[in-house]
Amino acid sequence: MSRFYVQNFGCRATQADGAAIERQFLDQGLRPVPDSAEADIVVINTCTVTAQADRDARAAIRRVHRQNPVCQIIVTGCYAQRAPQDVAALPGVSQVIGNSHKHELAKLIRQTSFVPLSELAKERVFVSDIFAHTELLAAPVFDSANQRTRPNLKVQDGCGNRCSFCIIPSVRGHSRSLPLAEVIREVKALVEAGYREVVVSGINLGRWGRDLHDPRRDSRPRLSGRAQLAGASAGFGTQSRFEDLIRAILAETPLEKLRISSVEPMDWSDQLIALMAENTRIAKHAHVPLQSGSDAVLRRMHRRYRPWHYRDKIEKIRTATPTAAIGADVMVGFPGETDVEFEETRRTVEDLPFTYLHVFTYSARPGTPAAAMPNQVPLHVARERNRILRDVAAGKHLDFMRSFIGSTIEAITLNAHVETAALGCPAEQSSAMPFQPSFTFTSALTDNYLKLRLHGYHQPNHWITAKIASVDGDALTGFAD
Repeated sequence: MSRFYVQNFGCRATQADGAAIERQFLDQGLRPVPDSAEADIVVINTCTVTAQADRDARAAIRRVHRQNPVCQIIVTGCYAQRAPQDVAALPGVSQVIGNSHKHELAKLIRQTSFVPLSELAKERVFVSDIFAHTELLAAPVFDSANQRTRPNLKVQDGCGNRCSFCIIPSVRGHSRSLPLAEVIREVKALVEAGYREVVVSGINLGRWGRDLHDPRRDSRPRLSGRAQLAGASAGFGTQSRFEDLIRAILAETPLEKLRISSVEPMDWSDQLIALMAENTRIAKHAHVPLQSGSDAVLRRMHRRYRPWHYRDKIEKIRTATPTAAIGADVMVGFPGETDVEFEETRRTVEDLPFTYLHVFTYSARPGTPAAAMPNQVPLHVARERNRILRDVAAGKHLDFMRSFIGSTIEAITLNAHVETAALGCPAEQSSAMPFQPSFTFTSALTDNYLKLRLHGYHQPNHWITAKIASVDGDALTGFAD
């Protein structure tokens, strides 16, 4: 029986694609192994969102080839889709299978295993026009550190936006949605397997369902009476919207907690904001990409909102849900970003009620409009701006954590840990038994996306109510209430 190993790079969507590839191999009877050195087939599932992502993929390919020179190295994902010939030229690469063919990766590998050597070079690259494809790979992703708790389910892929800095639409194609029936089936299967929280995600998650109303592609199932009533009460008609998906999951499954991944600002409708605020089964957590607080920069980025639109959405979320985690993606060093424009972003971050930030330094991507723009920002300037925003975000995160000291909060348990402490002073320590257990704590994640160190041992994958005692580093500490 052939053995396989899948190594994923990049975003949650790429992780979900990797899980679907694993499912393909398992369906063909292949056996997974925990290390690439043990595998007959190694799949490198790549990202290409930055130049560093490309470098990481190349380094991984070289490392696998050095450690396991006899294995087949299959490179797939966004880097493979963007630059297939460059990837194919790397030593050790057996095949390059772009996102356009990822849905049939296992079958392609099996077919080409029997190609004569004289024909093999013709069969090494499988990449075609990504915009001609409508397939969507979907399989739950399980965080390796928390295998038993918080699976991630990709329900949407591709993007119809054309941000000037972003390569993703050209490597993932048009926005497309996992049909509602399949989403419900996957969520139900996860609940039946014992999972209590599911994270729904996508490349442009808030666009879920916009393609499903097209009569040429519409595969929406009829909803049950409960789900129909839920949609009707919100005033939805026959066209699918992201809010329909959320309502249907709540109506059609017994899932205890649904967490919404990143959603673009203009897709945070009043209905979605109200849903999160009013339903205890939706985690109080909103991730809303900002990119820049400068109107001029947003226009050069070809973003579809203005700073005042963004501010209005964030203020509505905070008013509706005072305890919600609110996070954002922010980019610094975009071409032409002046000191004044950066200060507009810093002031926006300072003013709005963010609880965390993901700060990125601009990385030029070949073929994007931004890469050809004049006045590229020097790297040392961009890095300093990155540091400034991270410092502001760290202070806001600390203030948010401190605001919960003395209160109670919901959290899902993850893993238990035992910390050790030395016996007495160093002179009294025995070489045979220098340490003893000091205390046990359980890692948990609060409903509003804060790390929690919970005193004592608690079984993973349980929702509990915790009394918050203090802040320790980047986590709360507390006791089961």
